[in-house]
This record gives sequence, structure tokens and C-alpha cells, in this order.
Amino acid sequence: MENKIFCQSCGMPLDTETIKGTEKNGLKSDEYCKYCYENGVFKHPKMNLEDMKKNVENQMKKLEHHEYAIQKAINILPSLNRWKTK
Repeated sequence: MENKIFCQSCGMPLDTETIKGTEKNGLKSDEYCKYCYENGVFKHPKMNLEDMKKNVENQMKKLEHHEYAIQKAINILPSLNRWKTK
């Protein structure tokens, strides 16, 4: 079984190079997607977990994902590196 890598901010699968964000040196990030992370920084640094939950829900609804899948995606957010309590 293949281990999928997910954005550690929004949970999006990082299954292609084109979806990956970039580090300061221009290399692709193996941790964050292009919607969350660019040039080594978060695009929305002041975003909190609740904002991300709303964002994920809205984006998935636009893509007409089933409510179960949306809830599952929202439920994993607190376990991602960006949102873990330090």
C-alpha cells in the first residue's frame, strides 16, 4: 500500500510536483502545497486552525465533494504539523 503525502497545512494530497509549494531556494516542498506555501513562507501566515477548517470546507464544497469526505478532511487538520500544539 502506497503512503500518500499530504500538505501539512491544509491536508491536500501532494501527489504531483505541480501541486507542491516552494522553498526559499526554489526547490519543491515535500511538506506543503502551493496554495499554502510559497518561497519558504505561508501565504496566509495569520490564518488559524478555525480559518483553515472553513477554507477547506468551502473549497471542497465548490468541488462538490460528499459531506462525509469534507468532515473527514476537516477532522485531520489538527494533526497536521502546522496546527499541532507546540
